[in-house]
Amino acid sequence: MCASRMSVLLRVRWVRRLGVSVGHLLLWGGAFFLALLLRFEGSIPKSVLSASALTLQLLIIFRLVAFLHAGLFDGLYRYSGLPELKKLILASSAATVVTFFVSGMLGRQGVPRSLFAGEWLVSIVRIGGLRMLIRTTYERSRINASATPTLVIGAGDAGESLVRELQRMRDGAAWKVVGFLDDDPAKHGRRVHEIPVLGAADEETLRSVVARHGVEQVVLAMPTADGQRTRGLVRLCRRLGVRAKTVPSLTERMTGETLEAVREIAIEDLLRRDPVQLDLAQVGAFLRDKVVLVTGAGGSIGSELCRQVLRFQPSRLLLVDHDENAIFFLHRELSALCDPELLRPLIVDITDERRVAWVFDYHQPQIVLHAAAHKHVAMMESNACEAARNNVFGTQCLAEAAHSAGTEAFVLISTDKAVNPTSVMGATKRVCEMAVQQIARNSRTRFAAVRFGNVLGSNGSVVPLFQEQIARGGPVTVTHPDVTRYFMTIPEAAQLVLQAGALGGTGEVFLLDMGEPVKIVDLARDLIELSGLKPELDVEIVFSGLKPGEKLFEEMLLDAESGGERPHPQIVLGRVQAPQAEGFRRSMEALARAILMNDEVEVRHCLAHLIPEATLAVPRETDPSLPSLRLERKLHSHPAANEGNVQAPV
Repeated sequence: MCASRMSVLLRVRWVRRLGVSVGHLLLWGGAFFLALLLRFEGSIPKSVLSASALTLQLLIIFRLVAFLHAGLFDGLYRYSGLPELKKLILASSAATVVTFFVSGMLGRQGVPRSLFAGEWLVSIVRIGGLRMLIRTTYERSRINASATPTLVIGAGDAGESLVRELQRMRDGAAWKVVGFLDDDPAKHGRRVHEIPVLGAADEETLRSVVARHGVEQVVLAMPTADGQRTRGLVRLCRRLGVRAKTVPSLTERMTGETLEAVREIAIEDLLRRDPVQLDLAQVGAFLRDKVVLVTGAGGSIGSELCRQVLRFQPSRLLLVDHDENAIFFLHRELSALCDPELLRPLIVDITDERRVAWVFDYHQPQIVLHAAAHKHVAMMESNACEAARNNVFGTQCLAEAAHSAGTEAFVLISTDKAVNPTSVMGATKRVCEMAVQQIARNSRTRFAAVRFGNVLGSNGSVVPLFQEQIARGGPVTVTHPDVTRYFMTIPEAAQLVLQAGALGGTGEVFLLDMGEPVKIVDLARDLIELSGLKPELDVEIVFSGLKPGEKLFEEMLLDAESGGERPHPQIVLGRVQAPQAEGFRRSMEALARAILMNDEVEVRHCLAHLIPEATLAVPRETDPSLPSLRLERKLHSHPAANEGNVQAPV
């Protein structure tokens, strides 16, 4: 049955190839005769006509061989394009050159040399033109009357490839591109695949084109445009009542098909920043063939760090987390991306000194990326002891183990909330930085901390919370109308962490360039509109008031820490001083005692002594009905602080 079917298919294929070959023979013969007519201005001498017969036979034989070798009889002409045209020119040229020399060797009399050039040009025009005509006819036959009138903003490479695929792909019949808009004046009035560039992408032109052509959909083919430009165009499309989609960046469309990557506008597009430019050689030297340990590997930042690390071919990747489910799913995901032998899933409590010491002694990690932390501000306000135990002493335990094991580099993931901290979480992360700096003083291990702000889509971040509230129909709760935050995407943050870790130096605090801060209420409105709803009309926005420990705005550096150099265009080196050794040791001992006693108030007092600029709220345990006290303990008000000797609170 199968053999019979295969035989039929082969027979059909050869019949088709024979028919195509005969068609080409007729075209070549016609091209040859037309070239003679042009050469002799319509009156061909009989002597030349008879002398040219042998030349035509040779030309047809060599053309058949060249076209068969190039596979030009097997293609589907309705998909013909530049690659087929290139092969057609090469095959025709080769056959013409061979015919020229062979006919000369056989005694070519009466055949002018110019005939070969004329025939070559005419045959390419006839055969290539026929293929393009078949393709154009096919594409036009597939355009349906119900296709969505679509406007493409951006007549560059992304817009060109989008239109090309729309004209070729079956899915393209659903869209009818009426024109381009582009900010480059040199493109105005030009055509891309016969689609006109109608003008600049400004409000007046967009409004006119939408009204004139009945545009229902706009595709933003500007993958390098910044967030401000994208937000402006998306909001303009909404005011005009047309849908907006986008062609994302190159990294998001690695499939090579632009049309497949076209998607709805996402919040990342509205906050888009300049793409991260990694020094691949530097990061590769930092990670390649190294044993890399990632703590908090099951979290959003930790898991992305693991994915990014795998790009640089480590010898082994240690996945460390206390959450067994998170590690299970991450290990399963990464096993599909690399040799599972490269991965070691490890369930570890980072405050367990014996377990941590065993991990370093047995696996000998060379690079440690420390992303494990309790990070929820409001949650840690009511769990200060656990926040300090996990964040501060977990970091110290890991850092000391890295020092003892002779680890090459240790990178701490910190936060902008560590600057002028008003929350327990922020204060503990600042103490983490201090602990790492303290150990770095006398260690061969290179220690560094990296501060950055909020990460879009991370576990517990504001975006998933808003999306959940919108899905329920609202209200969307925003703490304050003026609250602002810095944002970056998870891959962006992970890449810059690796870059900072590779920069060198020890005891340094690096700051990622977070761009401009974003108003949270604007973020909420954008998310509501991206869901196809209207703020206040369909989904209410409610202001709930700042939570304990929360700021109106975040900072990346204290005034005294600013002005550092930029070892990378998107990374700033902060001038963050390490703590005085003896005073820091005593305050850490006091903090450890407070944690053992489970004394939440004393933990806050200890954190305030450790961090002069901290302003922490201390609740009255004795009378919950009383308002919380504000603890503003400035170390410079204590005599011992002038000597750098931070005394533990009593």
